[in-house]
Amino acid sequence: MTSKNDRLFSISDLEVSYGSIAAIKGISLDVNRGEIVTILGANGAGKTTTMRTISQLIKAKSGSIRFKEHELTKLPAHKVVSLGISHSPEGRKVFGILSVEENLMLGAYTRKKVDREVLSWVYDLFPRLEERRSQLAGTLSGGEQQMLAIGRALMCKPEMLLLDEPSLGIAPILVKAIFAQIKKIAQSGVTVLLVEQNAKAALKLADRGYVLEVGKIVFSGSSGELLQSKRIQEAYLGKQKK
Repeated sequence: MTSKNDRLFSISDLEVSYGSIAAIKGISLDVNRGEIVTILGANGAGKTTTMRTISQLIKAKSGSIRFKEHELTKLPAHKVVSLGISHSPEGRKVFGILSVEENLMLGAYTRKKVDREVLSWVYDLFPRLEERRSQLAGTLSGGEQQMLAIGRALMCKPEMLLLDEPSLGIAPILVKAIFAQIKKIAQSGVTVLLVEQNAKAALKLADRGYVLEVGKIVFSGSSGELLQSKRIQEAYLGKQKK
């Protein structure tokens, strides 16, 4: 059994800019092996920018991103995937003109061949994908496309999974199902870094959390601490209004 005190991933003093506009302003965080860690924040806080910078889809202005013994900031995106980090992006971004199974196969592109056991595992996690394996991805519902995006990210057998807004634009009943499967993914040994606007759902799922506001981390702690914080309740859990 893996220890949650075994640091797998860390960000130190990360700064990211879009031209002259500072999007990430010196944040630091860490993720231990076997954890689910969530990053919370309002629109524009820098959550997706952080995830895209980890994946090297955006380059950092300064700071360090380390995964095990590897510094990621100088690597191309496909090398980050090869090291064991996979990214399910905001907005799902499935290939609509390809079938469900073709999308899943593309998720294994960094490996020499598709691992049929992993494919079977993805179908066990998301039976709807197996039912629709020959269907064009563009014809799936939003929730089904989110299942596909997560399944595709798992096909390269990552050690760490980046999930960006998995509940965005999805019916509540499917959100519940997807979050239940995220928990199973973590229980299988995949470490999860989760960006999510549904703060209550994220904190019920996660071990720890960081709160990002305008590019800075302003609060961090265990999920229990964040759920009980009056500041977090008022800002993110809807306590201040109906």
